[in-house]
This record gives sequence, structure tokens and C-alpha cells, in this order.
Amino acid sequence: QHDEQAVLAAVELALSDGVATKTHVLNILHRLIDGKPTDGPTISAPQTLLLRHEPKANVERYDDLRARTAGGRHAS
Repeated sequence: QHDEQAVLAAVELALSDGVATKTHVLNILHRLIDGKPTDGPTISAPQTLLLRHEPKANVERYDDLRARTAGGRHAS
């Protein structure tokens, strides 16, 4: 449905972005066809938004919640 060169350019841009998904390629392809810029602005997050303590998965909390609503049965 699209020009082969435009598709190739979109795939190459997606690979250089490190996001080789169909959705990303199509997004870039439509931006190329529409003449919109394919590179977005550089965003620098403030230091206050950095994660200091990485959350740990706790599946026991889910089992506790489920036990209250499912009559004491665990998820497994």
C-alpha cells in the first residue's frame, strides 16, 4: 500500500530508535508520508522524578486480597 522506499526508511528509523515494532514503524511511516517530523523533542526529566527505591513485586499481597473476596482461596 505504501512506497517501498518510504517503508524501508521507516524500518531503518525504527531500528535506529531501538523500537522495531509494527506500531512504531507504521507511526514513522505515516509521519514520513504526511511530512511531519519523525524525531521528537529531547526530554530531560528533573532529578525529582528519578526512582530512588525500585519497587519489589509482592504476589502475597494479591493472594491476601483475593483470599478476602474469594472465600480464602489462593490464586494458585
